[in-house]
Amino acid sequence: DLEKELLKTLKKVVKHFENGIPLKNVAQISKILYLCTEKMNEQEAFTEPLCELIKLFGLPFQKKKSSDEINYSVEVSQSIAHLGYLIRVPSSRIKIQICKCIVSFYNTELPGKLLPGYQPTSASYKIQMAEIGGLAESLVLSLALVENQLTEKLWILKALQHLSTSENNCRQMVAAQAASTLCLYLNGADPSGQLVFRSSDILWKLLESTSKDDAVNQLSSLECLHALKEGFVDLLMHGFRHCDYQLRNDLLVIATLVAENPTAPIIESGFAELLIVLGTFTEVKLPNPLVKGFKLGYSYEDFEMKKLLFNVIGILSRDPSSAKLFSENHVIPALLSYVKPNQKPGFRDWSAAQYEELQLHAISVLASVAVLLVDKYLSCQANTLLLVFLEWCIGQDPFFGQGNSFHGTGGRGNKIAQMRYGLRVLRFVVSLYDEAVTSNLCDQGAISQLLDILKYAANKSKERETTILLEIQADALFILSVLCENDVHRKELFSCEGIAILLPFLKMDPKKLYSGLGHNCLFFSALDCLWSCVIGCYIAEDYLIEKQGIFLLLDLLALKEKNLCNIILGILVELCDNPKATLHMSIWRGKRDQTAANLLIQLWRQEESDLGVKRDQYGIIVDMKRPLATSFQKQQKVLPLPASCPSFAIMEISESIRAKIYSLFCKLGFENLPGLSPKDSVTLAIIQRYIDFKVGEVWSEISAEIKEEFRPVTSDERILKAIAKVSEDTGITVVGLQTDVLENQYQQKMQEEDKTYKEIQATRTQRELINKSWEDFLTRTSNYEALKKAKRLQEIAIEASRSKAKVQNGPVHSTDIKKLHTTV
Repeated sequence: DLEKELLKTLKKVVKHFENGIPLKNVAQISKILYLCTEKMNEQEAFTEPLCELIKLFGLPFQKKKSSDEINYSVEVSQSIAHLGYLIRVPSSRIKIQICKCIVSFYNTELPGKLLPGYQPTSASYKIQMAEIGGLAESLVLSLALVENQLTEKLWILKALQHLSTSENNCRQMVAAQAASTLCLYLNGADPSGQLVFRSSDILWKLLESTSKDDAVNQLSSLECLHALKEGFVDLLMHGFRHCDYQLRNDLLVIATLVAENPTAPIIESGFAELLIVLGTFTEVKLPNPLVKGFKLGYSYEDFEMKKLLFNVIGILSRDPSSAKLFSENHVIPALLSYVKPNQKPGFRDWSAAQYEELQLHAISVLASVAVLLVDKYLSCQANTLLLVFLEWCIGQDPFFGQGNSFHGTGGRGNKIAQMRYGLRVLRFVVSLYDEAVTSNLCDQGAISQLLDILKYAANKSKERETTILLEIQADALFILSVLCENDVHRKELFSCEGIAILLPFLKMDPKKLYSGLGHNCLFFSALDCLWSCVIGCYIAEDYLIEKQGIFLLLDLLALKEKNLCNIILGILVELCDNPKATLHMSIWRGKRDQTAANLLIQLWRQEESDLGVKRDQYGIIVDMKRPLATSFQKQQKVLPLPASCPSFAIMEISESIRAKIYSLFCKLGFENLPGLSPKDSVTLAIIQRYIDFKVGEVWSEISAEIKEEFRPVTSDERILKAIAKVSEDTGITVVGLQTDVLENQYQQKMQEEDKTYKEIQATRTQRELINKSWEDFLTRTSNYEALKKAKRLQEIAIEASRSKAKVQNGPVHSTDIKKLHTTV
């Protein structure tokens, strides 16, 4: 009788709240659920009312006030969390009903009737409460209870599908190891195919909505990879519907993400080999048991799978251990089958656009695979195929690229994309600095062909300069740098034609270096090419000097760009081994008639200012013991280093430009340099003794390291002190020279000032005499008596000037001018 009363009461409760539970009653209904659960364990009759009560939670909750949603949020979230705990009840009906209830959270339809005075809560309220209550985590954990119950498992997965639309729920699911749990279901027995579909859909959302690394790490176990592989193979071999093909590709994308994890045992699982074979079996045409009975179609999904397989091969190439798989499955020959002119509108059953996309993708992957299998690359005559392919790219035969794909960017209506990726393969391969590769390329005329490509790209850039054209030119210059480095004969092949191509790059507008298009990379590639392909070959050097290459380099140096100075100075140092280069440096003049010596001294001062080297206001040495030491060096503690490890003083030589400036002055000389001010002479005195100061600095480090670990013997200590004294005396001597220069400047300045003052004084005296003469003239013209007096004085002066000895019979000249009526 008590049981009947309870069941009757429960039916009344369900009837009362059939249009929704008010928020204030949610906690009470949750307690009733708990009590019913306990009763159900004893009596089966409570299963039905328990299901009816759970249905009530699927209806929108009712609120009287807008604030009720916040006021009752704790009780509601706890009640919804309790639903997750109820799913552990050993009843299929209860489990399924809870899942249906959760799915109904996402149903936005309003109930037909509302309680008087109540309004339904917002559509997202229960979803938010489910997030707060951790419902998603409970459901993931409950999957372990339904391992062998397919129907219940599918309902839980359906509920999780809805919950996984929220990032917060996804994070909770990942924390509960949902990724690895769901992955193991991919190869579960399910005739309907829903298990794979729902599991993969949730995995996708976990990878998209949470930290991808966390989810991928869960999928990177050997068990998960085996499950992923089996699920993929099943769809690959037995799938025939459109949705099967899409699901197959989805699993392949998930496998790709796992392959990006370097710790994933994808090679050990055998999945990597399967994917490699699938990616190349249509090109290799060799029977393989892994793909027996499989035939690749030409649908859009098959096209997408082909691209994904190429992508996986590119990802696997990051791991050197995959080289063996690539070699055994003939990946290089398969990818090289795409390195040929695309002359047909279509290839087999691929459209022209699809084939072009596959071609560009294959060549892109070839670049990363070739570096792992250089011997295989050479045995397949890959260099020859690439050079022929590049020759076709700059040819005049008509070809109109589609340019639709990522790899086809910039290639619409031309062959720019094909040229870009063909050069990229060569760049990757030559960057290994393998002599067999470089010799093979040079023997086939690669240098001349690369110069033709540079001309072609330069002409195209005049029409419209793009990032891809700049990349092509930079790659070609880099390849030439590697080919010609340390080989005089190849530099001679490059010389005249190559230098003519390089010079426009040196004339590039400096503002373009900061355009963001890639001019910066192109410019440095040009400088690197100049260094590698010209320096060391007198024919090339003479031609560069003849074409005013030294002037162009000095013009660039005069910009005083920090990132340019080091490499340009390095080029000039090596170029100055040629006597003609030194002469051109001497006659160069920059803005305001600046000389090369003055420019180098300015760069020295700027470098010392950046490094924090101590100098006084006139540029005179302050620290006699360590005149070259930077602020960084002075901050470092004494660290005993092994002989194989360079100290700070040695490292500074390669990192700073001061050593290069000193080397250039050794070529130019330190005497009779034009265009230097006294301040420049003060700095030049330091530069002239740079090597002495550097030797003293190294000895200072040696002495400090020795004293840090033990006390030297008396004779050694005496020698160390003597070396330190010599270094300090050198500093004192240089300071004396600098002081003399400044003193001479002061004396010269005083002499010039005195000379100027005397010139001013003489000018003033002359002006006074002119004024007095003018006053006398005015007096004579205005006063007759003064005029007569002046006349008399004039006659006396004339008479006094005559010789006292009389000349016999000589002519007599009158001093008066007849009929003169003017005053003089």
